[in-house]
Order: sequence, then structure tokens, then C-alpha cells
Amino acid sequence: MHYVTKTYGHEAGLSACFRQWRATSHCRFLHGYPLSFEFKFAADELDENGWVINFGALKPVKAWLEAKFDHKLLVAEDDPELNNLVALSDKEVGLAQVIVVERVGCEAFAEMAYRFVMNDFLLQADYMERNVRLVSVTVREHAGNGVIYQPE
Repeated sequence: MHYVTKTYGHEAGLSACFRQWRATSHCRFLHGYPLSFEFKFAADELDENGWVINFGALKPVKAWLEAKFDHKLLVAEDDPELNNLVALSDKEVGLAQVIVVERVGCEAFAEMAYRFVMNDFLLQADYMERNVRLVSVTVREHAGNGVIYQPE
């Protein structure tokens, strides 16, 4: 078994704003982080180049991350202030690029990224033929806080 990782670190500029509306702490307020993402891939066999995955082929993953997390305001679809927060993206207001998601937080973001890579990227790029799989996704807010999503 061979494992490789691809990291889009804090220097990638993926700064997202969100709030945990259910929290009783200060996390209930809008706040942001320069998120980092690490993808861990595995394969039983290497390709003709001796690779698990071609890192250069991951451009669609980076583009997806930028579309979802680069200077975006992510709002949970069940946030009671959903309409007010989405209104910030109205052309007349123009204060935010709002992305409505199922849930917010590093746990949710790691799972979202996992689903995208497995269901969209790996399937479309035919990596499944070689049994290349995504083992886990790690998302970090900063050096002290991070989560790992790894399905069973």
C-alpha cells in the first residue's frame, strides 16, 4: 500500500467566514480562519509513472476549494439568520460572497471536501480503475485546531 498527501496550506489564502449558530460561546458570532486542507490518498498499485496520483491533475480540487472557501461566507442551511446573511451577497449590498452549505465548521468542511474528491474528482478522472482512494481529509483552522474526516 502506498500513501501520499496533498496539502493546500494556510498560505493558499482559503479564508472563510462562518458561525456556529447553535454554540453558546463566542463561536456563535461570525468569525473566519485561513483554512488548510490535507488530502491523504492511497493505492495498491502505482501508475506507469510510479505515482499514487498525479499531483498536477489535482487542479480541479484546488479550483473547488477556491470556489467554496476563498473569501467566502459559509452559512448553514438551517441558520435562523439565513435570509439576513444571504442578503449580504445581494448585488445592491455586495458585502459578501455567500455559500449556503448543509453544515459549517471544520468537521463539515472536511466531509464536504471528501465527498467532492471521491464522488466528482476521482470518479471523473478514472482513478477508481486503479483503486486509488481518498483515505482522509484534514482541515485546520490554525496550528492548534484541526479535524480529520475518515469514513469507515
